[in-house]
Amino acid sequence: MRKVAVVGAGQIGAMIADLLGYCGDYEITMIDKSAEQLGRLDTGARAKRRQLDIGDSQALSDALRGQFAALSAVPFHATGKIAEVAANSGVHYLDLTEDVATTRRAKELAKTATTAFIPQCGFAPGFVTIVGYDLARHFEQLHDVRLRVGALPQFPSNALNYNLTWSTDGVINEYCEPCEVIADGEQRAALPLEQCEEFSLDGVTYEAFNTSGGIGTLCETLAGRVHNLNYRTIRYPGHAAIMKALLHDLRLKERRHVLKDIFENALPTTLQDVVIVFVTVTGMQDGRLVQETYANKIYGQTVNGTPRSAIQITTAAGICAILDLLAAGRLPQRGFIRQEDVLLKDFLENRFGKVYATHVPERLEIHA
Repeated sequence: MRKVAVVGAGQIGAMIADLLGYCGDYEITMIDKSAEQLGRLDTGARAKRRQLDIGDSQALSDALRGQFAALSAVPFHATGKIAEVAANSGVHYLDLTEDVATTRRAKELAKTATTAFIPQCGFAPGFVTIVGYDLARHFEQLHDVRLRVGALPQFPSNALNYNLTWSTDGVINEYCEPCEVIADGEQRAALPLEQCEEFSLDGVTYEAFNTSGGIGTLCETLAGRVHNLNYRTIRYPGHAAIMKALLHDLRLKERRHVLKDIFENALPTTLQDVVIVFVTVTGMQDGRLVQETYANKIYGQTVNGTPRSAIQITTAAGICAILDLLAAGRLPQRGFIRQEDVLLKDFLENRFGKVYATHVPERLEIHA
């Protein structure tokens, strides 16, 4: 049985513990600085609980000693510290970050690490990166790669048409930071919340606009091979305009803590959400201009007897599937591992990755 430390006992951390704990192949230790958070940890799986401040490198190092891997499920601004301690402790490192600077730090640490460093293992970046690269591999010449993803309430009831479905810090960060794109063959930085477009899927109209981090390492991987590559977040129409007013007109971009407080006290959470994946690639195949598209919707469901949101399920399933593939020797055991290094077929055939299958059962059970 592999020992795994999950750092962060929030909603995603609890979902990770559920998936790994119930499968029977992992011994889980949940780490969080808050005793209260550990006490209300929402998982039915057996897991050890350890309270410590991850800012205390020695305490965290002691906690990681003897672990197979450290899985970071903390906000983006804290996960870099876990990566540093994991490198010094000789354990594999996986995270869910969408933050570009954090991923760059993990890449630096991986150069001298004796273990695997695999950032961006969630939904976006993560699964969407795997899908985009898998489709791109089908083409002799790439023209456009468009990644569109979103986690949305099924029943929006406010002007933002939005409910809190995951990390508030993460949402605000992706709305504020520069976005990596390839435009006309050149790698550039684009402004967040710009280039808003509308499209319909299954009769529902959505908007999509630039956000930071979700593209993962694809710009670097496909540089010189694709004419246009971009990532945009899906929301219901009108969301981007309100966010621009809040962040720019009211200057809350400079006071993110204020915006976070507003969101967390005004926007309800929901388990009735939907995750949308819409990836389109165009290019040349056998001398013809061809388009291939992957489209999927994943809804919240019951997992091992507990109702879970779609974003909880998809994010946790992503990092658990990558951990499984690493433990099985299906991924390199040392150095920096990109999501593009994961084969889509391997991911979807994995017991955790199967939640991304087109037809998902209403009730999901994870067993050995």
